[in-house]
Amino acid sequence: MKRVWQIMGMPVTLIIDDEQADEAAFEAVKNYFIYVDERYSPFKPDSEVSRVNAGLPRAEWSAELKSIWRKCQDTKYSTGGYFDVMRKGRFDPSGLVKGWAIDNAAGLLRRRGVTHFYVEAGGDIQVSGHPWRIGIRNPFDRHENVKIVELTDQGIATSGTYIRGSHIYNPLGDMAADVASLTVIGPNIYEADRYATAAFAMGRRGIRFIESLPGLEGYMITADRQATMTRGFERYVGVAA
Repeated sequence: MKRVWQIMGMPVTLIIDDEQADEAAFEAVKNYFIYVDERYSPFKPDSEVSRVNAGLPRAEWSAELKSIWRKCQDTKYSTGGYFDVMRKGRFDPSGLVKGWAIDNAAGLLRRRGVTHFYVEAGGDIQVSGHPWRIGIRNPFDRHENVKIVELTDQGIATSGTYIRGSHIYNPLGDMAADVASLTVIGPNIYEADRYATAAFAMGRRGIRFIESLPGLEGYMITADRQATMTRGFERYVGVAA
């Protein structure tokens, strides 16, 4: 069973491949993403994030937002400042919230007893259960996959400008223009997504950064169409199609 919704300004896809899948599981995931969008979108004037940017004191932040803030600060520290949710004095946690929300939606499904599923939001994916084959797009031809990876209980995220344009902010300087896309596979989508964002901002050094992180593998395509992968990436690769 498959459902696709337009939430958070992007398509959100849920596939459940369990016989016991019911509509309630789909509705629970849909409602969760709607909740996240309403609460943490910097573009909705009534969201908590917008109220923070309007001057909401830290003491009045929700416990969940304080937790997100701590996760953002931890990611900033662990990436040497290449991941930063503050820009021109405004708070925008979108670079972390998407992966965090997908990971939480996966947890919601597991608590309902769902084993085999695929959750995707804007190209970032968490899978569970039996092997799932996922294509990595050619950033120069969106109709072509350059690699097919086979994942079971991992997350995969790709950062690049070929779909959404230049939306990734490099807080340490101008965005490197020599990387077309950088894909990260991690133990869950939260880890894969936050580090894919930071690594892309690093330019060609990003793939070495991913190599240095235990449990993560990466695949980078540069602007001159050269591919570089981490040492353990090949174990996920099938036959390109």
